[in-house]
Amino acid sequence: MADGWAIGLAATKVRPPVLPGVLVRRSRLVDVLDAAVEGHVRFVLVSAPAGSGKSTLIASWLAASTGARAWLQVEPSDSDPSRFWSYLVEAIGGALPVAAGGVTAADDVKAIVAASGGDDLVVVPALVNLLVAADRPLVIVVDDYHLITSERVHRGMERLVELCPAAVTIVLATRADPPFRLGRLRVRKQVAEVRAQDLRFDVDEASALLGPAGRSLLPSQLEQLCERAEGWAAGLVLAGLSLDGAVDVDSFVERFRGDDQLVVEYLRDELLTAMAPGERRRLLETSILEQLSGDLVDAVTGGTDGAVWLRETAARNQLLIRLDRTGTWYRYHHLLRDLLLLQAAETLPDQLPALHDRAAAWFKAHGELGKAIDHRFAAGDLAGVVRLLRTYGSQLLYDGHIETLRGLLDRLGDVAEQVTWCALLYAWCEFMVGHYDAADRWLDAMVEAADDDFDHLVAVALRINLSIARGDVAAAVARARAVPPTQLRSRRPDLSTASGAAYLWAGQVDEAQRCLDSALALTEDGRLRTSRLLALVYLAVVAFETATTAAAQRAAATAVDIAHDFGLADYHGVAPAYAVRARSGDDTTGARADAAHAIDLARRSSTPLVRAYVLAVAGDTLVDLGDRAMGERALVEARSLVDRFPDAGIVARYLARAEGRHRLVPVMAPVAAALVEPLTDRESAVLRYLPTQMSQREIASELYVSLNTVKTHCRAIYRKLGAADRAAAVQRARDLHIH
Repeated sequence: MADGWAIGLAATKVRPPVLPGVLVRRSRLVDVLDAAVEGHVRFVLVSAPAGSGKSTLIASWLAASTGARAWLQVEPSDSDPSRFWSYLVEAIGGALPVAAGGVTAADDVKAIVAASGGDDLVVVPALVNLLVAADRPLVIVVDDYHLITSERVHRGMERLVELCPAAVTIVLATRADPPFRLGRLRVRKQVAEVRAQDLRFDVDEASALLGPAGRSLLPSQLEQLCERAEGWAAGLVLAGLSLDGAVDVDSFVERFRGDDQLVVEYLRDELLTAMAPGERRRLLETSILEQLSGDLVDAVTGGTDGAVWLRETAARNQLLIRLDRTGTWYRYHHLLRDLLLLQAAETLPDQLPALHDRAAAWFKAHGELGKAIDHRFAAGDLAGVVRLLRTYGSQLLYDGHIETLRGLLDRLGDVAEQVTWCALLYAWCEFMVGHYDAADRWLDAMVEAADDDFDHLVAVALRINLSIARGDVAAAVARARAVPPTQLRSRRPDLSTASGAAYLWAGQVDEAQRCLDSALALTEDGRLRTSRLLALVYLAVVAFETATTAAAQRAAATAVDIAHDFGLADYHGVAPAYAVRARSGDDTTGARADAAHAIDLARRSSTPLVRAYVLAVAGDTLVDLGDRAMGERALVEARSLVDRFPDAGIVARYLARAEGRHRLVPVMAPVAAALVEPLTDRESAVLRYLPTQMSQREIASELYVSLNTVKTHCRAIYRKLGAADRAAAVQRARDLHIH
């Protein structure tokens, strides 16, 4: 993610807002929250409309407590699962003890979030383990949770509520109930609730909130005002701002209404109209900002006293909220900002693009590329968005923020097809969710948009991965062979890992070892954990295919151990290592558990070829261990996949052997160690085309011979290679290094 922590902007997301100058102690509600914590209630739901005082209640409650607390202020962009969990873990990490060297266990969990792309099935167990290891009472608050729209985040949060330790209480502040199974939580007495009617200010609380203005009212006036506002906190705050200048208090109270229309009318007719023109303009100009600092305000408005203005405005207006104790960062109350934006659109439409342009420049200069892009979009500057995405897009991809990246590319519309790196980023997004044909279309768009000096090697890793995913090992190897060896050592490890995988599935283990060793060398700093882990997993398969059982067991155990160290034991990419450890181990109980876990992980989201391999190896193991029903189901499922692949490489070979051993197909004769007799030149020419998806008729046309001639050559090739079919012949030729 962008280096927002350096400027303190993102840090405000993981801190409670600073309390307003006038704070009402709401004992009856604090008692509900205290009782929830003391009673080890896992989940507290504070659900009420905007302006009800949810955030202030929770923040004041935490400020008065001595326990550990974590706070996350949600933004709309946090619906990306990877981004949401990254920030939540950051908030929790800040509440836990700091280990030697200033590093907490939360740093490892953040790496897990990035590596897994925010997969809740991986992240939530890691986060629960972190909370269990901390072994201390903790309150976790997520404010404005209604902004989350991702079903994956909702599913993960509900699971976190179910699994969190008894000493942890999760508090959600929201305008709408989350899509959790609240009925079940209520039956189990695992939820405490604070609703809109609970948050309504009574007369005494309203008097305290209004301060001197409230004390100047007669009891009857105060009661009527509270009734008119329906106990709504924001409405009472607005009433307090007007009371000081009200000539006829009775008339004001009579006219007052605690609804949204009041807010609109108040801002337009009283608050903004009563301000000096310069003050009013600054409010409208800065409404484009979600959060404000003095330096940022000056950059947008062209002023020089932004910091002073923010401090003075916040001191007299509770609708400008201070976000940190240094008085650096602020935000407008949500209702106030929404209405200021409406007013700005009416009165400053021509100036808004320039304001967004200045904001974008400021954020870019301070490393907040995501915010800069948002303002470029608001300014209508798509060319500026494209320039920023060249850096920020790759960053989002490697951090696992796929949904955020896809959202930005979607907003570009047709422009994304006209820019090479945008089309490539979109192709990666499609690949990551298994939309391989869509990924191909975006790669085609990239080629169409490319100029003569475009470096097409940037797309090779993706093209290799797509070929592997489709079970076309020949195409994957062809792409890997086209990569100069020097490029494997100079580029990011993705290319080395993908090339190593291509050679591995083709059974060309020496080349696979070379590429995977290169990937390990490029990931020694520990930053790109997923690439390093996948390289180790593939090396375990290399050992299984070529070395002794003991060596395969050691390599697989190393990969699994590293996965546990990285917190990625439940990451689907580790499935082949579990399968190899199961097959090469001598612990029956452990092997059965490893095989079952490998199948479960592979079915979750592995590419089809890898899934077929895991099913074949694990199924083979389970049958040998006596679990014939489960093992045969896995082998049958593997066969259903392999039969659809153009070239399954060693996967087809292993599956065929396993099926033969377990009498699922007729037993094949042992394969000869060498060719029965050499291939002729014409047979070698035909063999070159067998790994492709060309039909025999198309091969005949390519070689300018008859179809019958090609059929004759194929029969001879199969006989000489000791192969039963085309796929077996291709793999046998690879094994003998004649293709």
